[in-house]
Amino acid sequence: MGKYNQELENDAKNVGGFLAGLLLGGLAGAGAMLLLAPQSGKKTRAQIQQKGVELRDQTTDAMEDAVTQVSGKARQVTDSVHERAKELGQRGQDMIDEQKDRFSPVVEAGKTAIQGAQA
Repeated sequence: MGKYNQELENDAKNVGGFLAGLLLGGLAGAGAMLLLAPQSGKKTRAQIQQKGVELRDQTTDAMEDAVTQVSGKARQVTDSVHERAKELGQRGQDMIDEQKDRFSPVVEAGKTAIQGAQA
């Protein structure tokens, strides 16, 4: 169970790092474009706006992918925990049944001995 939680946390950290890198890279690229653009301000602003829209779309796609991956991992962990709980419950019931079968003759012998002593 701890292994799955650790994997889920690592995936979330990796996604967060990726998104932060994507955002910083986009901003750095836009800034460099502003400083090095050998064209008119109007054309530069249009390009920056277009790049901003592209960056927003890429970030949205990356976020959707990340949410899908994290949801899938969470579902796997939940399913695994439910399955493990079911297995443990069945093992517990099997142990109880085993002990009943084991001690039932002893209890019956005790009852018979008590009844015999009272008669």
